[in-house]
Amino acid sequence: MSGLIGKKIGMTSIFDADGKNVPCTVIEAGPCVVTQVKTKEKDGYEAIQLAFDEQKESRTTKALRGHFAKAKTTPKKMIAEFTRFEKGQRKEFGDVLTADIFIEGEFIDVVGTSKGKGFQGVVKRHGFAGVGQATHGQHNRNRAPGSLGASSWPSRVFKGMRMGGRMGGDRVKMINLQIMKLIPEKNIVVVKGSVPGPNGSYLILERWS
Repeated sequence: MSGLIGKKIGMTSIFDADGKNVPCTVIEAGPCVVTQVKTKEKDGYEAIQLAFDEQKESRTTKALRGHFAKAKTTPKKMIAEFTRFEKGQRKEFGDVLTADIFIEGEFIDVVGTSKGKGFQGVVKRHGFAGVGQATHGQHNRNRAPGSLGASSWPSRVFKGMRMGGRMGGDRVKMINLQIMKLIPEKNIVVVKGSVPGPNGSYLILERWS
């Protein structure tokens, strides 16, 4: 199988083989249930749908309850599809996948949603320095964007101009993160570095090699 759904637990640090203290992220990966197997003949493409994390039945729609009942599992919070498979590793309807599909030391990609920052100005959003000094008659211009462009032509602001706006809440993919430690009995994967999102957010873990 090419990956799993996981949940960000938090950050820690461990010592590698060279004695260096390495910042790491702890992820709970699985157990995930195969709730649907899509085929090219029936659905137009091949994919495996996984479901993760228990959900109250009262918070699940009747359609989803029936969907999970077919797989003989309880309602889940997170559903995701995986389209890449390894030879001989294709899973069947109702199978349960755990963190032992990964190997300690291998590299994976982690996909998540970054923290939302709300509406931010150009200094925080784009790293602008601001207009400059607070003297010579300037008032509250330290974090202003400055000039936006010409006047008579083009008499407008070009599309894509870096300005203030909504920041964060984007889908972010961190590539080539090494698995520093694997605890399969607890479905814990410890990857090197940081991953997007707050603690408790859902992540997609994909094997790339």
